[in-house]
Amino acid sequence: MDMKKRIHLELRNRTPSDVKELVLDNCRSNEGKIEGLTDEFEELEFLSTINVGLTSVANLPRLNKLKKLELSDNRISGGLEVLAEKCPNLTHLNLSGNKIKDLSTIEPLKKLEGLKSLDLFNCEVTNLNDYRENVFKLLPQLTYLDGYDKEDKEAPDSDTEAYVEGLDDDDDDDEDDVEEEEYDEDAAPGEEEEEEVEGEEDEEEGEEDDEISGEVSGEQVFLEVFVLPSSAVSFYSAESV
Repeated sequence: MDMKKRIHLELRNRTPSDVKELVLDNCRSNEGKIEGLTDEFEELEFLSTINVGLTSVANLPRLNKLKKLELSDNRISGGLEVLAEKCPNLTHLNLSGNKIKDLSTIEPLKKLEGLKSLDLFNCEVTNLNDYRENVFKLLPQLTYLDGYDKEDKEAPDSDTEAYVEGLDDDDDDDEDDVEEEEYDEDAAPGEEEEEEVEGEEDEEEGEEDDEISGEVSGEQVFLEVFVLPSSAVSFYSAESV
């Protein structure tokens, strides 16, 4: 599928200005250039064009809000000055697996003052002596190169950081909800216990009433069976005499 058709498919009945993330991986570029992407994607923050056969980023439209650009596994060998002009707020750039051979190729990235993370895995430039030290000198704004900072500490995943921050916000809301629930639960058990005690007392009283009525009914039966009428008693006494 070519890049234009892929962009149309990814829009999914949205307008370009509604799109914040656009993934075009593994589609086909036209003569190694970006096509179908316009400055109408003014809200775009994440663009991924992995393995699309790019040799140049010259056709990249102006994307002022773009922060993360994935260009890995293409054939880009230069022309990176376009990025500073078209994507001035870029913070993450992945150029792994491209045809970048020397430091002069990445020197234009100095103009990307907000660039914090740069990946050059599987580029020939990584084979140069003192590669990491020289890149950090050339691009002092960088925090992470190939996933590690100057002290070789691994970079946290940016998506995970955002997710965790979202969780923290949710946790704060959840804690408030839990406090309210705990308050209600503190009151509720007392009411339930009182209701249970009253229910047990009612059951006990009911059982006592049943026992008493059973005893009374038994005595009534006994009297009815064994107590003779007074006339019968008189008759019995006269006959005996």
